[in-house]
Amino acid sequence: MSVIEKVKTGIPGFDDLLFGGIPKRNIVLLSGGPGTGKSIFGQQYLYYGLQQGEPGVLVALEEHPVQVRRNMAHFGWDIKKYEDSGQFAIVDAFTGGIGEAAKREKYVVTSIDDVGELIDVVKTAIKDVKAERVVIDSVSTLYMSKPAVARSVMMQLKRVLSGLGATSILVSQVSVTERGFGGPGVEHAADGIVRLDLDEVNGELVRSLIVWKMRGTKHDMKRRPFDITDKGIVVYSDRVIKLRGTMYSGE
Repeated sequence: MSVIEKVKTGIPGFDDLLFGGIPKRNIVLLSGGPGTGKSIFGQQYLYYGLQQGEPGVLVALEEHPVQVRRNMAHFGWDIKKYEDSGQFAIVDAFTGGIGEAAKREKYVVTSIDDVGELIDVVKTAIKDVKAERVVIDSVSTLYMSKPAVARSVMMQLKRVLSGLGATSILVSQVSVTERGFGGPGVEHAADGIVRLDLDEVNGELVRSLIVWKMRGTKHDMKRRPFDITDKGIVVYSDRVIKLRGTMYSGE
């Protein structure tokens, strides 16, 4: 039996839940409501890769690339040197090329509604930097307006990302009360699903995550708490959260 290659996320505690990391070339849907830490998770995954010599691409659909760089710098993740050396690229699928700052971006999707153009620009960026890690933040933007095309968009992305050898995280925005992950077409196309939540437990907000599925590896099945620190996300893989009731220390 061949040993499955794993890609470490570098997020403290998270790789334990996957017994070493995400299986190479997997497409992972990272799902959650607003403020759950999805973007931070994706950025942390990319930055860790850069430190390990694994190039990456971030597709920004919901935020200006300038703001993305600022947010990352806030955690001490300075990506400029990696951009300068051609190991990292941000695909601007947010501005449509409008504005002074946008004119300085190298990879710009001019028509956000044109999935074909988006995929072409993403493909070019991945090939240029030889990306091993890709984060799309967020895929919800692509099909919110046309839910019927969600599955086909996902399958196109999957073909490109896996075909080019990347291990990818696709951020999916869900409403706070929604217990799903972003729609059936999206869920079926993903190799893995990780759900981030922010819930009230005993009168205080608690962050937790759970790995719903992950092809190619066994994975932890419990809801684990995590924090967002000034260095990024830390997962407490030895603790368990019970949402209705009290938190208890596991294992």
